[in-house]
Amino acid sequence: MASVALLGLMSAGQLWAFNLDDVAAKAKDLAGQKYEAPKSNLPAVFRDMKFADYQKIHFLQEKAEWAQDKTPFKLSFYHQGMHFDTPVKINEVTATKVEEIKYDPSRFEFGDVPHDPETTKNLGYAGFRVLYPINKADKQDEIMTLLGASYFRVVGKGHVYGLSARGLAIDTALPSGEEFPRFTEFWVEKPKPTDKHLVIYALLDSPRSTGAYKLILRPGSDTVVDVQSRVFLREQVSRLGIAPLTSMFLFGPNQPSKVLNYRPALHDSEGLSIHAGNGEWIWRPLNNPKHLAVSNFSVENPRGFGLMQRQRAFSDFEDLDDNYQKRPSAWIEPKGDWGKGTVDLVEIPTADETNDNIVAFWSPEKLPEPGKPFEYAYRLHWTINEAPFQAADLGSVKQTLRSTGDVKQSNLIRQPDGSVAFLVDFAGPALAALPEDTAVRSQISVGDNAEVVENNLRYNPETKGWRLTLRLKVKEANKSTEMRAALVRDVPVEAAKPAAEAKQEKAAAKHAKHDKTAKAPATEAEQPAADAASTNGAPATTEQVLTENWSYP
Repeated sequence: MASVALLGLMSAGQLWAFNLDDVAAKAKDLAGQKYEAPKSNLPAVFRDMKFADYQKIHFLQEKAEWAQDKTPFKLSFYHQGMHFDTPVKINEVTATKVEEIKYDPSRFEFGDVPHDPETTKNLGYAGFRVLYPINKADKQDEIMTLLGASYFRVVGKGHVYGLSARGLAIDTALPSGEEFPRFTEFWVEKPKPTDKHLVIYALLDSPRSTGAYKLILRPGSDTVVDVQSRVFLREQVSRLGIAPLTSMFLFGPNQPSKVLNYRPALHDSEGLSIHAGNGEWIWRPLNNPKHLAVSNFSVENPRGFGLMQRQRAFSDFEDLDDNYQKRPSAWIEPKGDWGKGTVDLVEIPTADETNDNIVAFWSPEKLPEPGKPFEYAYRLHWTINEAPFQAADLGSVKQTLRSTGDVKQSNLIRQPDGSVAFLVDFAGPALAALPEDTAVRSQISVGDNAEVVENNLRYNPETKGWRLTLRLKVKEANKSTEMRAALVRDVPVEAAKPAAEAKQEKAAAKHAKHDKTAKAPATEAEQPAADAASTNGAPATTEQVLTENWSYP
């Protein structure tokens, strides 16, 4: 290892401390300079290899960083190859110094990939993994991987890798093309033997942005990453994505496979969940659209949002190889007030599961000025237990089913009637606590591109919740049809929960804004309560929202 200059020196007699300010100073300096695109240093044998050949390059675990130390965390490294053609600089931070972790080809087994000292002498690491005994005390498992652009993936105990997070997204889904900032340099604090967390700093660079990031990794049943960022823009951008998540949705119950497939579903995430600053909860099932689709949900000071995998049974996927039921959800918990903006959802058509086609992020209403730093901090939860990230006092959407609409004839044969049916199962402890004869009704809103031909709500004894069936006749198939639904009931004024009720009532009237096309005012409909109270002498009632808001598409 070669020593480099130390930053952040403190007063005499004190230990020096490397921190986010040191990385931010580099980012600020970079922001004042013209962007220099990274140049590939890969020889053809590595540059032109196929993915199967790249997989033949194995890191030797016994040569992991800190392999001989007692720290529970170890680092292993990715070799350059294919489109991972530019090295990143990785440094170790100790109590007294910063040293670069130099590339060493002897740490790899290359299989039948031809190589020699000449082809590897100028190479570097493409990225790195964090190892930790998360499942067994005597076995080091990957819990975090940082490879490519500003991507990183994380798992908790019993998880398998699924969706990814990113440092920053710029101009996602715009005609001008997306810009992918990349982490160019890392600093990793060497942990003490008793440490249960790992601190990673990263320097971000792109044609129009630079940034400093601090990631604190806390492994567990849910693995948590605390993110602190300080970003500078070189030039103005059109759309800024904060806390971006990237996932995959190929098909599922709300959009069955077009070809015969034994799997009921194939996705890393099935829906976008949003907890708005006004208390509203929104659930938006994901789609694999025919054309690029962007949905914008107006939110002020979001309390949280995430791409979630709510289906957790093997029977939901039936895939012995890929174990989609073990892939984590990722929930963003903002620190502080983020102001006005939108949670944006981007859905991209894909023909197979190898393409990440789902992106979600926070987009601030007011874009920062070039040269001026802006900061965001948030906690990123990676979990297979979604209950803590749902409203405890509201029902949630268990599943969304889509089907050809039909009508049962007098001969009991079901006859398609040209409609499309959506069946939404609302469930959860809050609904299970209600008697099945509770006068629950649906509150729906449908855009002007469809006519509602059935709005039916039934108690579902299998889930101890309620199933909403909506049948729609779509007017123009090439246009989107906006829908929104929640379950409500009337309760005596004195029995209502004023704060939650007021927030939910206000929130239920709001619609997710979509930038695909301008929408005409939606029509609204409510199922009548089973037992409407008389207006003469009856106690005053108020409407209580019982569930999160289902929004589709």
